[in-house]
Amino acid sequence: MRVAIVAEYYPRAADPVLGVWAHRQAMAARDAGADVRVLVLHRPLPPLAALRRGDLRAAGTALRQPRRAQLDGIEIAYVPYLSPPRPWSYGAWGAYAAPALRIALRRLRAAFPFDLVHAHYAVPAGDAVRRAARDVPLVVSVHGGDVLATAQRSASARRTVQRTFAHARLVLANSAGTEARCQALGAHATTVVHLGTDLPSEPAPRPRTDADHRTLVSVGHLVARKRHADVVEALAQLAPRHLGLRYEIVGDGPERAALEALAAQRGVRDRVDFAGQLPPAAARARAAAADLFVLPSVDEAFGVAYVEAMAAGVPAIGCAGEDGPAEIAAAGPGLVQVPPRDPRALAGAIDRLLADDGAREALGRQARDTVEQAFTWEICGRRTVAAYDRALTGRFPARSRG
Repeated sequence: MRVAIVAEYYPRAADPVLGVWAHRQAMAARDAGADVRVLVLHRPLPPLAALRRGDLRAAGTALRQPRRAQLDGIEIAYVPYLSPPRPWSYGAWGAYAAPALRIALRRLRAAFPFDLVHAHYAVPAGDAVRRAARDVPLVVSVHGGDVLATAQRSASARRTVQRTFAHARLVLANSAGTEARCQALGAHATTVVHLGTDLPSEPAPRPRTDADHRTLVSVGHLVARKRHADVVEALAQLAPRHLGLRYEIVGDGPERAALEALAAQRGVRDRVDFAGQLPPAAARARAAAADLFVLPSVDEAFGVAYVEAMAAGVPAIGCAGEDGPAEIAAAGPGLVQVPPRDPRALAGAIDRLLADDGAREALGRQARDTVEQAFTWEICGRRTVAAYDRALTGRFPARSRG
């Protein structure tokens, strides 16, 4: 089976972390038997925020992206296109990308006669494929943004998402909650395929240290919906009782300055380590070394970062009522749910987990077992290839789960 993957979010020379989960799923599908090639929709323009601050380096970096690359044995072609700035035009970016993608797909098909196209996100990738190659079987992966943001932005963006769902042979959702949202927007055949993580070798017993010296960690882009500020507030509440408690934040983004100011205002700036964006392996290592993974994110369709920490035997805390954390918790022990936007409840959950080393370590072992049973890349690869087969043969019930 030959598959052309089309994605907007995918590792680039300037940002090897961007969309690394899409690359890992491509690797998992390859390892499960599919032959894959990747086309990356590349907009060679810096973000509007970079232009506003006169960041010429960002502009130059976007322009210097090589047109071809090979990553972990997978051939990748970057397809440049131009479009207006994101805030008011993102729902239409597929129309801007389609002409260049049409040429790229024709060239790829001449050398690699693919059987189907797997697009990550309905907008812009899925929409661009729909416009550029209507005769090609299309599978669309939805990771949350299409249904939680793009379709809510405007009536025209919503129609674009709906048209792409209607055109797709199969829509892959990253959680049952995302699947239901896709169905509400007209997806006629759906299945759930969770992203995964590597399962480390059995972790060594954690060294016992002074009970006060504990570390919380979050891994994620520093944006408001990730609610890092709630962890800072919880840390301030816990500080008098946990004199050595620290908080490591792995990631970068527009909220960093505000978070640094909040930590200083709440008197815990010396306890918060802003590690910045790290390579994936280094980010996982930071999470594995912590006592608790804490990310009280909202609008969380799945959350690979939770299962990455859990795979290393680290219990996780997420928010109740969120599609991803709820589904991870339903798969087995290891993720504790707290009410969203409630630093006091978050502080209470952290306090309880830190109070009993034995119970926390047992929960960590159970967390690893949960990942092994439900959230590895091997499982993801098998289910992805099974979904491809279903899309090609039609041997699946509408609105099925895989």
